[in-house]
Amino acid sequence: MNLKIEEYVNLKAMNTMGLESVARYFGRVESLVALREALVFAGERNLPVIPLGEGSNVVLSECLDALVLLIRLKGREVIERQNDSVLLKVGAGEHWHALVCWSLEQGFYGLENLALIPGCVGAAPVQNIGAYGVEIKDRFVSLEAVDRQTGEIMALSAEECAFGYRDSVFKNRLLDQVIITSLKLRLNRTLMPELDYGALREKAEGLANEVGRPTGMDICRAVCAIRREKLPDPKIIGNAGSFFKNPVISDEHKSELKEVFADMPAYKVAGGWKLAAGWLIEQCGFKGCVKKDGAGVYEKQALVLVNHGNACGKAILMLAGEIQAAVKARFSVDLEIEPRIY
Repeated sequence: MNLKIEEYVNLKAMNTMGLESVARYFGRVESLVALREALVFAGERNLPVIPLGEGSNVVLSECLDALVLLIRLKGREVIERQNDSVLLKVGAGEHWHALVCWSLEQGFYGLENLALIPGCVGAAPVQNIGAYGVEIKDRFVSLEAVDRQTGEIMALSAEECAFGYRDSVFKNRLLDQVIITSLKLRLNRTLMPELDYGALREKAEGLANEVGRPTGMDICRAVCAIRREKLPDPKIIGNAGSFFKNPVISDEHKSELKEVFADMPAYKVAGGWKLAAGWLIEQCGFKGCVKKDGAGVYEKQALVLVNHGNACGKAILMLAGEIQAAVKARFSVDLEIEPRIY
């Protein structure tokens, strides 16, 4: 076999929340052949398959009776060059932030606003990752994935991926049906900066050698600096980044809330108004809280749930449930958990 299967593997070092979790079976996938072998192995034993990249957007239970696959399908290739753009093919196991930095070093632009988002490339379309006015769908062309049942490779266009706010077909119709193996992204050869967010514009221009004309790398550095100010380093405090989606409510609901909470942040989007989940959580008094079991809410950003060292997945989810109930009671708003729960 091209795939080595291990038993009873501790995954604490493989998820950014630092949760104790043991996989019944575990394998590291570095080729399509190995991936297909893994699917056959799981099929013969009627095991669920859990693909992991960097483990940055998951909450793991203490015991996983499954085959956990560490996806390490590599490769960064320019497959088409045009005067104003390039088409890249990137393996699902490539580290996302490393891809952003590499693309800028090559003079390819368009990912700089997505710098320092944790995880691997294969997870990007699942979440339709986004930051500072840019989403992966804006640079996305297509992807390849392996059907879990047949082992066959299938290609999906941007339209077929049905991207939405932190959403895609992989969270709905194709949930647990495929494993993404590579992406095709189209990037620009001329910088067209997206600086609609005032804090990002100010930070980027402050880093620029020529005031008002930041480079792609200046924007990347500015994004990294802002994210580091707001979000904890998982190497220091276990976390999965933003734990809840920012909810979208109707015009009527927003007007009702504004009458009571005049300073509530709200942003007009398609379908209604987007609220800041972190603000809602902070108003309910959870910011900086620490439970006896080690679960907590980050002191600088209430949107981030943290593990202070010995929390288990159940403890994190219990705290999340408390937060959801409090926000629902005070604002009549439902908060949706962003990480995948296993």
